[in-house]
Amino acid sequence: MATYKIALIKGDGIGPEIIDEAVKVLDAVASTNGFGIKYKEVLMGGIAYDVFGDPLPQETITTAMESDAVLFGAIGGEKWDNLPREKRPESGLLRFRKELGVFANLRPATVFDELINASSLKPEIIKGVDLMVVRELIGGIYFGEPKGRDENKGWNTMVYTRSEVNRIAHVAFKSAMERDKRVCSIDKANVLDVSQLWREEVEEVAKEYPEVQLTHMYVDNAAMQLIRDPKQFDVMLTGNIFGDILSDEASMLSGSIGLLPSASVGNKVGVFEPIHGSAPDIAGQGIANPIATISSASMMLRYALNEIEAADKIDAAIAKALSEGYRTKDISMYDAKEVCSTSEMGSIIANYAAQCKH
Repeated sequence: MATYKIALIKGDGIGPEIIDEAVKVLDAVASTNGFGIKYKEVLMGGIAYDVFGDPLPQETITTAMESDAVLFGAIGGEKWDNLPREKRPESGLLRFRKELGVFANLRPATVFDELINASSLKPEIIKGVDLMVVRELIGGIYFGEPKGRDENKGWNTMVYTRSEVNRIAHVAFKSAMERDKRVCSIDKANVLDVSQLWREEVEEVAKEYPEVQLTHMYVDNAAMQLIRDPKQFDVMLTGNIFGDILSDEASMLSGSIGLLPSASVGNKVGVFEPIHGSAPDIAGQGIANPIATISSASMMLRYALNEIEAADKIDAAIAKALSEGYRTKDISMYDAKEVCSTSEMGSIIANYAAQCKH
C-alpha cells in the first residue's frame, strides 16, 4: 500500500478549521482507495512568528521538501500588520514559495449549477463557466529588485526573464491541451517593456503547441471581459500581480471566494491551498466554508500524488453535498436545505466521498 507524506501548514485565523476538514475528507478516500497518508504539522505565518520569532522557520522548509506535497490553510491577520515587513506572515509565504520553487499557480474557477444564483452576475452569463488561471508565482513585481522606500517615495521593480516566462507558458499550454485548447495571455505590453518580453516569449512557446489557439489581452481589458463574458476564456496565462488580482476576481463568478482551490507547482513539491485568506474575523466560530480547502486536497491528489480516482470522488462528493442543499453560512441564502457548520460540511463531504462509486 502506498503511503504519502503530507506536510500540513494550518496557519492563522480559520486555517486550522478548514485544514482539519480537508484531512477528514482525505482520510475517507484514502481508506476506500487503499493508500495511506502520514501527516506532519509545521508552522508558518503569524503563529510561527509568535512561537519562533520567524514567519517561516527552517523546520517548515525542511519538512516540506521531504514531503510528497504540502496542504496549506491561510495566514495573516491584523495582529501582525505592524511588524517589520520581513517578519510579517505574508513575507514568510513569499519566501516559502521561492524556497520550494513553485513557480506555477493553477487556479480553476468553475460555477456550480446549484449555486448559479450565488454570483452577482446574471445566470446566463456564468452558467457553464470553467476556466483556469495560470499565474506565475515567484517572479514579477513581488520579487523584483531593486525595491525599497524612503520618507517620500516607495519603489518596486517588475522583472521577468525569458526562462521564467518560458516555463510558466509551457504549464499553461499543457493545461490547455487537456481542456479546450485555448490560451489567452494577459499582459500590459502597450506600456510595459517587461510585458513586451513576456508576449514575445509566449508566442515562441506557442509554436510548440500548434493545436492550441493563442490570443493576447491587456490586463485592464481582461478584468472587464472576465465580468462581461467569462465563458470566452479557457486558460488565462499571466504574471504574478496580474494573476493575483484576476484570479480573485474570477472567484466571485462562483459567488464565494470560499469555494475555489489552487495548486502551486514547479519543482519537486507542490503546495495546495484555498485562494482565500485567513478571515480572522470569523475564526473559531465554525462558520468558515471548507470547500475551497477540500477542493485543494483534491487537486493535491490529482496533481501531486496521481490518485485520480480519489480526487474524482472528492469532486463528486462536493457536487453532491451542494446538490442536496447543504450550505455553510457564506452561501446559505442560495437554495439551502440545511445550513452547516464548518465541521458538519466536512463530515458530509467525507461521507459522500467514502460512499462514492466513481
